[in-house]
Amino acid sequence: MTVTIYDVAREANVSMATVSRVVNGNQNVKPATRQKVLAVIERLDYRPNAVARGLASKKTKTVGVIIPDISNVFYAELVRGIEDIATMYRYNIILTNSDQQPQKEAQLLSTLLSKQVDGVVLMSDQLSDGLRDEMKRSSIPIVLAGTLDQATDTPSVNIEYHQAAIQAVERLIQNGHERIAYVTGSLKSSINRLHKLTGYEKALDAANLEVDSDLIVEVDNTYEEGIRAFNQLQGLKNPPTAYFAGNDEIAIGILQGAKDANLDVPGDIEIISFEDSKLTRMVRPQLTSIAMPLYDIGAVSMRLLTKFMNNEKVEENSVILPYRLEERQSVKQQ
Repeated sequence: MTVTIYDVAREANVSMATVSRVVNGNQNVKPATRQKVLAVIERLDYRPNAVARGLASKKTKTVGVIIPDISNVFYAELVRGIEDIATMYRYNIILTNSDQQPQKEAQLLSTLLSKQVDGVVLMSDQLSDGLRDEMKRSSIPIVLAGTLDQATDTPSVNIEYHQAAIQAVERLIQNGHERIAYVTGSLKSSINRLHKLTGYEKALDAANLEVDSDLIVEVDNTYEEGIRAFNQLQGLKNPPTAYFAGNDEIAIGILQGAKDANLDVPGDIEIISFEDSKLTRMVRPQLTSIAMPLYDIGAVSMRLLTKFMNNEKVEENSVILPYRLEERQSVKQQ
């Protein structure tokens, strides 16, 4: 039989209200009474019913998290930041994986809302119309982490992707490169298309270099696709001598492609990545990368969500965190 709060109260010879105060950490209980109730809770192995507590308080202390790819190190570091702050504020998280499928994202959000979560942290390459419709119907707060959406004013936490892309390409131009490739994930993503691509083009224009569409390659965000993109670009009559990669897995694929072709990095080609997950430090040569504060994006997203859930004052809906260019061995030092 399931042990109830009534059983604990009867065994400890106290009221159910007193048991509730002890369970919820209320300090307005005598130490001796608290110890007696805790001893009974341990002996009976009493576990508070989260569903019942949620119905009573209209809060479940649960947050839903939707990520595109649970196997990607980028999202793993973000989720770690979310989980740490959630634990600090005594929230549980329900982690879901959308497989980068727009229809599944909308379905997952609907499912989380039906589970009466108190809020949602959402990561997506591109918000579909169906997902936006679900978000509009939601009565709970939603925060975007590492995600931009021009069509809504949903609270978000990001970096200045456009300026970061400019800085990465300028660094390659400083080393004398004129043929610089941009290998990116889906250009349907507003970050890839409206921020990184435009930053790449702006840096080239400022240096009076041609923007060659043959040097812009759209791939899946995987190591294998990075190798394929490298082989495609090296097959050009005038191949690139430098690569700006949209994420770390693509960059490592490019690096491996160069090794397979017996090209030296950074002697023959140079590579700058975008993310700076731990993968950039695990390969040789280590990758120069735009360092996104992945853990901080997750942590700040969750903290922003707690403010909305608890009706705290929010000074700005759109939070922009600092980034840096982390210099390593895939680019020649000046």
